[in-house]
Amino acid sequence: MKLIKLLTAGVFAGLAVTTGQASASVLDTVKQRGTLNCGTDNTAPGFGYLNTTTGQMEGLDVDFCRAVAAAVLGDASKVKFVTVTDKSRFDAVLTNQVDVVFAHTTMKPARESSIAIDFLPVNFYDGTGIMVKTDSEVVQFADLEGATFCTTQGSVTETVLTSAFKANGWQGSKVLTYENLEKLFAALNSGRCNAMSTDKSALAAWAGNSPKPSDYLILPETLDKSPFAGFVAANDSKWRNALRWITYGLFQAEESDITQANLEEKLKSDDPFVQKFLGVGGGYGKDFGLPDDFVAQAIKAMGNYGEIYARNLGPDTSMFLDRKGTPNALWTEGGAIYSPLWN
Repeated sequence: MKLIKLLTAGVFAGLAVTTGQASASVLDTVKQRGTLNCGTDNTAPGFGYLNTTTGQMEGLDVDFCRAVAAAVLGDASKVKFVTVTDKSRFDAVLTNQVDVVFAHTTMKPARESSIAIDFLPVNFYDGTGIMVKTDSEVVQFADLEGATFCTTQGSVTETVLTSAFKANGWQGSKVLTYENLEKLFAALNSGRCNAMSTDKSALAAWAGNSPKPSDYLILPETLDKSPFAGFVAANDSKWRNALRWITYGLFQAEESDITQANLEEKLKSDDPFVQKFLGVGGGYGKDFGLPDDFVAQAIKAMGNYGEIYARNLGPDTSMFLDRKGTPNALWTEGGAIYSPLWN
């Protein structure tokens, strides 16, 4: 009887350990490790790109990685960038190679339902486009019947294209896929395909950063919606919620006109909302397992959403994507960049 009790106790102890391990959040792991492992592309100018001149990673997705590191760990430099492709990005987060992925990924229901990931808030609104060489004399999608299109492996664009072929009754058109945007652009330039198809922002980036941008034409049609969002492995609400509200914090900071430049002044504000939002004398951090000043840390390191956008996609960049009149504007300006209430 004593032996049975000991065995039973051992079983329950084992279950307790297993349960404790199973319930551990990535948030706790990141804090203990002291570094954020963030998956992003390195071939997408404006989003995730390795600048060969400076040797530094840059882009909107990259800056979101750094903002998360600043909010969680208090230091934007405490991030390890792990290169992912359209094909590898989901496996990377599901196998714990990365803690989160920001890699121009389109939010769609099949991905959350079948891949076991949870999306974060949309941080860029895009659409599937087509780019051709100017000397091809193609000026609209209808001119490409029977053509060869190229896109990236593992992207939704292949499905979008085949659906467009079917809708138009095209028989001879085909799709070739490549590992990343760099190889995709090379395929267009070498003539292996007649048209390059991916998100319009990526098309603008590659054309804008080419030696002669006028050699390329982005067709006027948008074949489908493409809202971009970061994502994490499913069923870890503690980590997902922390990252959701870090993202919303960047949106709200722009709406509230809290910037890198005026942050120190705003920290002295007597406005109760601003005080709590920035973690002065208490804040929202404890609700998410974060420091009370997590939003202030992110702003201090990277600026608000508008500053991040301007730095990577604004008028002073080679691939300027105007926010005005698009969903990428704040909701107060007719766009879709919107944070829920904080009070």
